[in-house]
Amino acid sequence: MSATYQDYQKQIAELQAKAEEARRNEVAGARAKIQSIMREYGLTVADISGGAKPPKSARKPVEIKYKDGATGLTWTGRGRAPKWLEGKDKNQFLVR
Repeated sequence: MSATYQDYQKQIAELQAKAEEARRNEVAGARAKIQSIMREYGLTVADISGGAKPPKSARKPVEIKYKDGATGLTWTGRGRAPKWLEGKDKNQFLVR
């Protein structure tokens, strides 16, 4: 007689329960080993995790180099020039 879908589902459920129990046992063993080593060497969680990382320094915003007085549009001078500067002398828009 061949196994049915319900039989397979029952076997899957039983295997999942066994796998979860095995995982719990292994995690408990690993935790005990880790705690033992930490006590032996006097380590703390901060020692293991490396402590808090220093915050990355915030980048200073790039200063505006060009500004259109009529519209208030600006450009830092980096990257592609904006459309409002096309065909115009950039020196007229320099921020001084």
